Amino acid sequence: MDAEPSATPSLVRALRGETVRPAPVWFMRQAGRYLPEYRELRKTASSFLKFCYSPELAVEATLQPMRRYAFDASIIFSDILVLPDALGQEVWFVQGEGPRLEPITDPSALRFDDFETHLAPVYEALRGLRAALPAEKAVLGFCGAPWTLATYMIAGRGGLDQWPARTFAARDPDTFGALIDILVDAATRHLIAQIEAGADAVQIFDSWASALDETGFRRWSIEPIARIVAGVRAAAPDVPIIGFPRGAGTGYGDFVDGTGVDGVSLDWTVTMEAAKQLQKSGVCVQGNLDPARLAAGGPGLDAAVAHICEALRDGPFVFNLGHGISLETPPENVTRVIEIVKERTAP
Repeated sequence: MDAEPSATPSLVRALRGETVRPAPVWFMRQAGRYLPEYRELRKTASSFLKFCYSPELAVEATLQPMRRYAFDASIIFSDILVLPDALGQEVWFVQGEGPRLEPITDPSALRFDDFETHLAPVYEALRGLRAALPAEKAVLGFCGAPWTLATYMIAGRGGLDQWPARTFAARDPDTFGALIDILVDAATRHLIAQIEAGADAVQIFDSWASALDETGFRRWSIEPIARIVAGVRAAAPDVPIIGFPRGAGTGYGDFVDGTGVDGVSLDWTVTMEAAKQLQKSGVCVQGNLDPARLAAGGPGLDAAVAHICEALRDGPFVFNLGHGISLETPPENVTRVIEIVKERTAP
């Protein structure tokens, strides 16, 4: 049965298991480089991390797509690598290439001494964002999952197969486990602080889950995220939690069962049949348009959006992408997608 309208944000209602019509919609990386106004704003900070740690700039970047589009939720403008940065690892960003970190070999070098102080600008930005948006628009906080953070922290940069982290974990699982333990603690603290600052829901990004084998996926993705979920629930039992184990393939069901997340974000390779099976298990499914289709536009985009909506509209569902918006996406394509979603999932 469809739920009656509520003052509670539609995203939160969907994550609590309601069938919401029209379906809530937001996009990963909905604030960012594809928007000309963001590119102008970005010029005002000397580095990407300084931009992230400027509450005024972070709030403005987050609000830019909310002004343009009829999104139902905003996700605070930040980065997953603020956690290793707050733990004392050197982090910087190279223009056009992405993040760089001083590779870590000894987790005991990480420190929580200035953790909350270091991240205070993120929480200030969240408070500002929540104050700037109407109550029916959800505010999302987020963090990187321990495995994904560890891949960057060990390799010093991103990579496709995450060989440095995989070999580290295989050769020295005890030391790797100590790093994961620290990151579980850091992620839990960070999510709780974001909730206290006004986040209506939070998402855990395990962007490199695809690099893990079956045993590694359970040990280094599912089990640490389950501990984070338990820690956040103990502090904020009514706040929904979304998990995104990108590239998990046939492991999505195990992820949902093992972590206890309220919502699961699906990458674009997940079939609608598999998504419907997850939905039937009681979890809210989020996704999963291919960002390449969004960038390309045209009839193929319209058909792909309609297909997802028709398949998932009769259960708890949040329309999103299978990953973040790409730089070359025409802004008008975003408008088109939202129009189709609202039409195809209308009461």
